[in-house]
Amino acid sequence: MIRTVEKTKIEYGDFQTPLELAEKVCKKLLEMGVNPDVIVEPTCGIGNFIKAAAHSFLSTSKILGIEINPAYIQEITAQDFWPKYQLKIETQQADFFKFDWVSKLEELPGNIMVIGNFPWVTSSRQGNFEGKNLPSKTNFQKHSGLEAITGKSNFDISEWMLIQAVHWLQKRNGYLAMLCKISVARKLLNYIHSQKLNLTYCATYNIDAKKYFQANVEACLLFCKFDSHSQNYFCDVFDSLETSKYYRIGYRNKILVKDIQAFEKLSHLDDEQAGVKWRSGIKHDCSKVMEFCKIDNGLVNGFGEKVEIEETYVFPLMKGSDVAQKFDFHQTRKKTQAVQRYVLVPQTFVGQPTEFIKNIAPQTWEYLQFHANDLDKRKSKIYQKNPRFSVFGVGDYTFAPWKIAICGLYKHLNFKLIEPMNNKPVVFDDTVYFLGFNDKDKAEKAFEIFRSAAVIKFYESLIFWDEKRPIKSSILNRLNLPKLLEAQI
Repeated sequence: MIRTVEKTKIEYGDFQTPLELAEKVCKKLLEMGVNPDVIVEPTCGIGNFIKAAAHSFLSTSKILGIEINPAYIQEITAQDFWPKYQLKIETQQADFFKFDWVSKLEELPGNIMVIGNFPWVTSSRQGNFEGKNLPSKTNFQKHSGLEAITGKSNFDISEWMLIQAVHWLQKRNGYLAMLCKISVARKLLNYIHSQKLNLTYCATYNIDAKKYFQANVEACLLFCKFDSHSQNYFCDVFDSLETSKYYRIGYRNKILVKDIQAFEKLSHLDDEQAGVKWRSGIKHDCSKVMEFCKIDNGLVNGFGEKVEIEETYVFPLMKGSDVAQKFDFHQTRKKTQAVQRYVLVPQTFVGQPTEFIKNIAPQTWEYLQFHANDLDKRKSKIYQKNPRFSVFGVGDYTFAPWKIAICGLYKHLNFKLIEPMNNKPVVFDDTVYFLGFNDKDKAEKAFEIFRSAAVIKFYESLIFWDEKRPIKSSILNRLNLPKLLEAQI
């Protein structure tokens, strides 16, 4: 159970920016020539950014701080840290998600800088403890129905808030200077690009989140400059606030590229229309029932129960950690044969009726019925309008005998060639992406292509390794595999 104090801290993103870091951010902004007429901090907390900005930007005429916690507003107004020069500092207690930002900012003349540190909590984390400090539920990222249901609609609250701030600054001169996760900064750039919004310049400066916030995340200062017409969709990436060295990420062929120079050298390998479709493994959300270990030549489920069912719907299983283990091509067959995990796959395609199992495999049907309560309690909406005992991530591709597989969670490109085990295809969990092959020779030729230095460099030019799931099917699909296979013949 999360204690009330901790719950409130997480819900409202109440992790105050240290004054030392706020001062370093303002110093960097001054070095960049930033000189706003008005500064706005939309979630000002105890006011460290207000204090740092007041002592840094000496030509700024007004600082506006908004904060939902009235105690923090009182703390700010009670402090005697304001500089002696002419500066109006206004604070107001208000809820970010209910405040009329558009009207307020229209009242403010000149160049505006929005500065601060929005909450880093995700919408799903808020949902875990019924947090209310988040926007109304809308699929603002425009994910498809299934993608939204299965998790892609989960977002950082700061991402939504940053998008609002970008819209405030459209068609006027202004700046955005926000601390955030690096992944959120890239998502914001993707949003600006997809909506063809105005952007003059963008940069990120890595910060030590462990030092300043005791958080194990990749974080940065995100800086954006806006005017009334520019549309420059790139971002300069700096290792720290102190360094002048950077590399530039940007768009090529409608995709955000990590290493533009490397990608351009290998762009002949890129073709999102090549027709290759990497699939993800099976999603069942009930491992204690659906997964088994083999002990003394018998199956045992996650409850420790010995399971006696037909082999019809039981398949050898490799999880992402199995696929990610480093072993070379010649060890692959040996490793596959050592698989001791199995999974129950009651369908051959999504939405297939399951009642017929009782005729084909009565022991399997009895087992599913016995554990029906566990399966019926699965929370995801994808199961609600589908046949009982359904799974997802299943189709003809699942049962292809030969597969090339890779785990999306690990930070290395370690492709594996997986062969059948005891005349059955090996299947994967949903952290794994794979291509299925009916022909052994074609699978082996494709595998050699994926192990080639050129293909590895091509993928590395596209992958941002700091992301939670850096390897994505959308990236894997971009390789023109048919063209490379044809060149081998």
